[in-house]
Amino acid sequence: MTQRSRNTTALALGLGVAAAASLLTGCGGEQQPKQALKPLVIKEQTSTVTQGTGGFVVTWAGVISNPNRWYFGENIAATIVGRDAAGKEVVRMEQPLDAVPPAGSLKFTGQAMASSKPVDVKVAYKPAQWRRAGRIPSAFVPFPISASNTEKLGNGSYLVTGAVGNPYQKAATSLVVTALLRDRAGRLVGGASTYVDDVRAGSPRRFVLTVDSLNGTGPVAHADITARTWGSSGRPYEELAMSGALPPSTDRPKTPPFARDRGYQAMPVDRRP
Repeated sequence: MTQRSRNTTALALGLGVAAAASLLTGCGGEQQPKQALKPLVIKEQTSTVTQGTGGFVVTWAGVISNPNRWYFGENIAATIVGRDAAGKEVVRMEQPLDAVPPAGSLKFTGQAMASSKPVDVKVAYKPAQWRRAGRIPSAFVPFPISASNTEKLGNGSYLVTGAVGNPYQKAATSLVVTALLRDRAGRLVGGASTYVDDVRAGSPRRFVLTVDSLNGTGPVAHADITARTWGSSGRPYEELAMSGALPPSTDRPKTPPFARDRGYQAMPVDRRP
């Protein structure tokens, strides 16, 4: 084979490969555009207005969820605006919210004072900024709540107590505990939040919070209590997940062993031919 024929053959092969690649691209082999991230979903929200010593107390509570499985929703803010009967704005507050974990939800509460009584309270939300998580969604184990109790105090107030644990090997420097109160129908009627610091694995920390301003909402049947990392960024939660979760059970039995074996019943032997 001459040099010219070799060059001709190489050129033909190159053109053939290019044509095949072009054909594959035309048949749907091109890169698909990235799927747009879905916005946060407002699942529930409620607000109450009660007379206080220095004016009117406006409280609110809500639940927002993150439909994106691989992304943190960060730098979120809620704007609360209350207007009186004449339509005049009597209270306005912007509340920074904590990050929403991938495929998770955020339960939050807030409170503000108004000089005159608002008859219309609206909550608007700033869109989230999205950041891809460094771990799979199942790595973000929830913080366990134990020994919870809800007690009615009077004047529309409820005392909520309990303990929050840490399922990770690394200590949680600061957690937000939120209690949402619901009536017998499961309807959200109010809530409150508190902070717990330095929660270490195997050492649950006690929390105490009071939910006020629930006059006229009916009896409370259930307290929905959750804990989360504090801050507009998901980094603290991600750092805990990177440290690794503890095994489901690491504690030794605390009860004495049985004095004797309880015995067992052996399965009959199958003697079929």
